[in-house]
Amino acid sequence: MKHLEEKTLSSKRIFQGRFLKVEQDQVQAPDGKIYHREYIIHPGAAMMIPMLPNGNVIMVHQYRHAVKQVMLEFPAGKRDKGEDSLVTAKRELIEETGYSANEWKFLTPIHPVIGYSNEQIDLYLAKDLSKTEQRLDHGEFLEVVEVAPKDLMMLIQEGKLTDVKTQIGAFWLDKILREEWN
Repeated sequence: MKHLEEKTLSSKRIFQGRFLKVEQDQVQAPDGKIYHREYIIHPGAAMMIPMLPNGNVIMVHQYRHAVKQVMLEFPAGKRDKGEDSLVTAKRELIEETGYSANEWKFLTPIHPVIGYSNEQIDLYLAKDLSKTEQRLDHGEFLEVVEVAPKDLMMLIQEGKLTDVKTQIGAFWLDKILREEWN
């Protein structure tokens, strides 16, 4: 697929925020023409599907300012610089939900917005949960809820759960529960 790749000629940072950066690259496309590409540099993240012994999953309601809505999501969080994604997943599970897990399984990496960001989210299944104490970050407000997997799929079907990382996690969970994937 080398014939589809673009060659980066130059790159410059056009925005530096608290945790996001925006780059603008000048590229040469396969047809030889020069184009500009703008994209968000993201530190990466981990998302976990915390499964309780009763088969239900732990999720969070969180207000997301960009869409001006309270969203239902699997717990997730951004990676600290140099941090392994499993370490991120373990830390974020405790911080956001007040649960820890003794059993972790890596599922897949996803790139949720490839048109304008390099963001990668690593998905994990977390089992053998123990209740600890929630440790929310400063300025973070969440409500922890327990959801049955069948209800999760219905919310997706009805268009009431629109967070893409959570949808992907729900489809993975569905395949695992049906024993189609291990």
